[in-house]
Amino acid sequence: MSELTAFFSGEPTELIASELLGKTLRYQTNQGVMSGYITEAEAYLGQNDSAAHAFQGKRTPSNEALYRDPGTIYIYSIHGRYMFDIATQEAAVPQGILVRGLEPVDGIELMRQNRSREGYELTNGPGKLMQALGIQDKSLNLISLDEAPLTIQLTGKIPAKVGESSRIGVSQNGNGTLLPLRYFVAGNPYVSGMRKREMDLENRGWK
Repeated sequence: MSELTAFFSGEPTELIASELLGKTLRYQTNQGVMSGYITEAEAYLGQNDSAAHAFQGKRTPSNEALYRDPGTIYIYSIHGRYMFDIATQEAAVPQGILVRGLEPVDGIELMRQNRSREGYELTNGPGKLMQALGIQDKSLNLISLDEAPLTIQLTGKIPAKVGESSRIGVSQNGNGTLLPLRYFVAGNPYVSGMRKREMDLENRGWK
């Protein structure tokens, strides 16, 4: 079992989402490496979670990645924006984590070219970070993080405080709507919807 497989299957998905904060997302491209620290993540709990794509055991070609081995990439689109999700738990347990925010480290100029934005707006949202990375299709869907040019390194930063809230933009029906399954680095300006008065511009929420 690889280190990433163990990380994405060894604990409840909620805890994995929280522990993912500060880990390094790295994307190797022909133009160069882009990377950053994960600042925000949401857990989705499968069959019993009304906001999850696999609610009530729904299984289609589009969400098949959720039923694969832990650490499998699940890319989907909403309103023309691509999202990066990672399957958690053992195969056939369709839970996952949506990566929602990224503090850029490497390849910032490439990200700016891809997104035509500056500052915190570059990657403070799930669709924004995918656009900044230049991932605008599903070609990486169903590939393991161990084998893909897009991967996660289990090193990086440690949050000083992890914030929790209900998830953003999910269905308003069922028991999953208000579950506090969104986790973020408190004070980090690269978190979606972070108010200016709440931003820690000195340490960005890291220890």
